[in-house]
Amino acid sequence: MINFYNVTLKHKNSRGIHNVSFDIEKGQFVYLMGPTGAGKSTIINSIIKSVVPDSGQILVNNYDVSKLSENDLTIFRRDIGMVFQDFKLINDRSIFENVALPLQILGIPKKTIIIKVEEILNKVGLKHKINSMPNELSGGEQQKICVARALIKNPKIVVADEPTGNLDPSSSDDIIDLLEKESKNGTTIIMATHNYPLIENRIKHFIELNNGKVVS
Repeated sequence: MINFYNVTLKHKNSRGIHNVSFDIEKGQFVYLMGPTGAGKSTIINSIIKSVVPDSGQILVNNYDVSKLSENDLTIFRRDIGMVFQDFKLINDRSIFENVALPLQILGIPKKTIIIKVEEILNKVGLKHKINSMPNELSGGEQQKICVARALIKNPKIVVADEPTGNLDPSSSDDIIDLLEKESKNGTTIIMATHNYPLIENRIKHFIELNNGKVVS
């Protein structure tokens, strides 16, 4: 599903990653663990080709990520949902409009979009917020909307970069519960976190990083 082979990516202002290799199988929930600056976000960004490694090979869903053209990259990213620490919601659009956006980009009919948005908001427990604006929601609720937006296109993979970093413990647990449930349904989840106490009782698969290298 996701394979890194001796991947190195050097940054001028950060540690990057160095000779990183690992394999993630379909349906696994894998935590990328390590302190700030360990290379977690670099790995996340490499998976979605926001950055390109200096050497090594990354295979995702049998795609050689480094070789993807712009057109191929658009198709490739349709199978990936993304959740980030800073939410990235569009503040002047309603919750419905934010969650519907990925389907609108794909050209899905409006009637289908309405049904799917209501279904996914019900799944994350926020259907009653469908007409609200992002700034009317708590941080935990906004992150649930981000999860809903990531899941609405039924991705094969979800990458989550410190999705609980700005949340209280209760909201953090809710977010991880949602992602774990999706993993049990066959979606591959990669979640970066530096908060070991939050996940210590949940870990089944993990990759620990330090100074840009896999340490365990």
